[in-house]
Amino acid sequence: MFAKYGYEGTSVEEIAKRAKVSKPIIYEHFGGKEGLYAVIVDREMDYVVRRLTEAISSGSPRDRVERASLAFLGYVRDHPDGFAVLSQDSPLSSSRGTISSLLNDMAERVGDVFVSALEEAGYDSKAAPIYANALVGMVTFVGTWWTDERKPAIEEVAKHISALAWMGLRHLPKRPMLGSRPD
Repeated sequence: MFAKYGYEGTSVEEIAKRAKVSKPIIYEHFGGKEGLYAVIVDREMDYVVRRLTEAISSGSPRDRVERASLAFLGYVRDHPDGFAVLSQDSPLSSSRGTISSLLNDMAERVGDVFVSALEEAGYDSKAAPIYANALVGMVTFVGTWWTDERKPAIEEVAKHISALAWMGLRHLPKRPMLGSRPD
C-alpha cells in the first residue's frame, strides 16, 4: 500500500482491511501508521545496505564497481515495492527512510573502501567522499531511470555504468584540475 499510494495516501483503515486484521491490532503492534512505515523502511534499508556492502567488500576495484551496480539494479528489479517506499517522501519525523538517507549510508561505506584504495595507489584519500558520492549517485540515478524503462536488462545497464565509472577511475589524475580557468 505504501509503495502504491505513498505514506500520506495510505490509511490505517486500508492497511487493516488489506491485512485482514482490525485497526487496534496495527496500533498494538506498531503504534500506528508511522510505526509500521518505519518497520518497513528499516527492513528495506537493512536489506539493500547489506546487499551492497557484500558487493563491495572484496575483489578488485573494477569487480567492486560491477558488483555494486548489479546489486543495486538487482534490488530495484527484485524489490520494486521496497525501492518505491525508499524513493518516496517519508513522514517528517522519520530519521531514516528516504533515498537520500540510503545514499548517504552507502556513500559512507563506499568512501571507506575508496580511502584505502586511494592511499594504496598514492592518491589523496581526502577526496574519497567525493568519488564515493559520485559513484553511488550515478548508480542510483540510473536505477531510478531503469524502474520506468525496464530495458535493457540490468546486466546490460550494469555493464555500461561499470564501464563509465571504471574508465573514469582508471584514468584518474593524481591532482585533478579544471580544463579551463575563468578569466
